[in-house]
Amino acid sequence: MVIMSFYTKEDVKEYIRDIRLLLTESVEEMTDERALTIIEEYVFSQERSSSCSFRDNTSLIERLFLSLRCEMDILQPYIDDKSISEIMVNGADSIFVERRGVITQVPLAFDSTEDLQELIRRIAGRVHREINELNPIVDARLSDGSRVNAVYGNIALNGPILTIRKFPETVMTMRDFIRNGTVSSEAAELLKILVRCGYNCFVSGGTSSGKTTMLNVLAQLIPEHERVIVIEDSAELQIHQIKNIVRMECRSANVSGKGQVDMTQLVKASLRMRPDRIIVGEVRGSEVFDMINAMNTGHAGSLSTGHANSIPGMLKRLEALFMQAADFPVDAIRAQISEGIDIMIHMSRMRDGSRRVIEIAELDDVRDGQIRTNSLYRIDCGMTGSRLLHREKLEIGDVNDTELLRI
Repeated sequence: MVIMSFYTKEDVKEYIRDIRLLLTESVEEMTDERALTIIEEYVFSQERSSSCSFRDNTSLIERLFLSLRCEMDILQPYIDDKSISEIMVNGADSIFVERRGVITQVPLAFDSTEDLQELIRRIAGRVHREINELNPIVDARLSDGSRVNAVYGNIALNGPILTIRKFPETVMTMRDFIRNGTVSSEAAELLKILVRCGYNCFVSGGTSSGKTTMLNVLAQLIPEHERVIVIEDSAELQIHQIKNIVRMECRSANVSGKGQVDMTQLVKASLRMRPDRIIVGEVRGSEVFDMINAMNTGHAGSLSTGHANSIPGMLKRLEALFMQAADFPVDAIRAQISEGIDIMIHMSRMRDGSRRVIEIAELDDVRDGQIRTNSLYRIDCGMTGSRLLHREKLEIGDVNDTELLRI
């Protein structure tokens, strides 16, 4: 969209107010085509339109249509663009998008900070969450499943912040991962065996490294007959092959500070639902205590993710989160983690914007006060190749089924 050069922000606000009234008063069915016709007739009926160029009038009509008819206001074209994976709004007049791993600024701006804040409030309201000066941070999702994080203007120095992580319409599969180089075929075969055999797997990685996408791919490998409980802060996972599935999402407190449902409560509730597997979208706090306990009490094949720069870093972070939730000796915590989690999978975003599986490691026992790991797969230091390591050390069991080994 081109930023208008003739019409001012005040003009746009006045036109929106008048056209909204016309749309409300119309007795005909209000389709997008009908709304566009009303907007065009209104704009060209104004005297100032004759003094404007065709480009200015067209830009104004497009701007008015997006504001009045589109769910995401002026961001709608970028939501619809399938090549864009992330939208970053740093205040009303600073908008960036990530397209195929490259971040660029776009020539677009909200008319005012209030317009951006109103959009953020609408997004939060659709998933029954609130954002205001008392609750200035919110995580939510769009109707297409895209993940949203917003920060209100009272704590963001350069204005309200809105970050939208889009997800592809078609769910990625392990075949897609092999095709785009995220994982090698031999590592993909190993992961398929591990998930099918019920190993507890934990995916670690930095921001935007592909953790959630990997979790979704692993979840597709779960046998269809099993009962799966999915717990997320904001619903993102797309699991379609499982019929016996329960999906639960956290809920923030209302303005009175009541009604909050956090991850810890949901993990505890899931244990009473007779799960074969529990999938926790991301562990960030005290829920790690209940998740590890669940893994240690017969709930094999559980999956989860967490933020870290490496597998050792993720293990240390899990220890810290565990200590915040329970007053246990650190040696006991490490023993619980090593017993509960079988496999660590580390993802990384490369310099060219691609995502790669850097390492797959088996957790061994605790020796000399540290959790030992046994690398099963990792890419080499030059990032030019990969290899499967020490596979004979992993007790996979009897996997004679040829279907199990087919990718």
